[in-house]
Amino acid sequence: MVITRFAPSPTGPLHLGHAYSALLAHDMARAAGGTFLLRIDDLDQSRARAEWEDLIYEDLSWLGIGWDGPVRRQSDHFDGYRAALESLATHGAVYPCRCSRADIAAAASAPQEGVPDFGPDGRIYPGTCRGRAFSDRQPGDALRYDLSRTVGPPSRMPAFTETGPLHEGEHDVTAEHLLTRVGDPVLARPGMAASYHFSVILDDAEQGVTHVIRGEDLFEATFLQRFLQWELGLSPPIYHHHRLIRDTFGKRLAKRDDARAIRKYREDGASPQDVRAMVGL
Repeated sequence: MVITRFAPSPTGPLHLGHAYSALLAHDMARAAGGTFLLRIDDLDQSRARAEWEDLIYEDLSWLGIGWDGPVRRQSDHFDGYRAALESLATHGAVYPCRCSRADIAAAASAPQEGVPDFGPDGRIYPGTCRGRAFSDRQPGDALRYDLSRTVGPPSRMPAFTETGPLHEGEHDVTAEHLLTRVGDPVLARPGMAASYHFSVILDDAEQGVTHVIRGEDLFEATFLQRFLQWELGLSPPIYHHHRLIRDTFGKRLAKRDDARAIRKYREDGASPQDVRAMVGL
């Protein structure tokens, strides 16, 4: 059984890039006689808005996308994320971090030639707060995962399967990749039950997602997410990272680019078939 999902954040209008990703995931599930799920990524309650969530439902329905079963809203599962964090903390690999972005930028040394300064979790963390006990956490602390204590030899590390056109094949997750290209990731930010990278693997596992369809910009995050799945004993889905929909200047679309919002195309008289043609489907 193929189970796919679309998981937008209710922080602005959906644009053509969202339409492309949602249509791909929906069409893949329907072609296989499988299940298509809708999940609302409203972890950040300071930015989530009910009106944007309502617009998500309107836009998807207009596109002809129907989802199976009830919508899963992340804000309904904060207790589950916290329980998973507590479980990881018992292994001694989770530590509190009080560093601000400015602190991290100031502490990070110049990267070696060919080694990136930023990874899928932002600026690669230099490990300033490593060694702090989980029990020492204070209000305002983030919670990070100490990769240096948990990554193992190649024979013990996981892998994932990618079917997207740019990275098709099997990909090994290595200690070197995690330590030099990812750094200790944030598992929970101040005032939030979990980070994106942590919550998404728990949600996918809970919903039984078998195929994750998403943009090419999240490919590098898959190495981190696969590692966290492995640490939690979760079965990995198959991944498919698709091309990004860009504007006429080659820039990736963003929610602030309201000119390409699905809502505007609807208001201007476009049809769902017109939108499919715009994104190459």
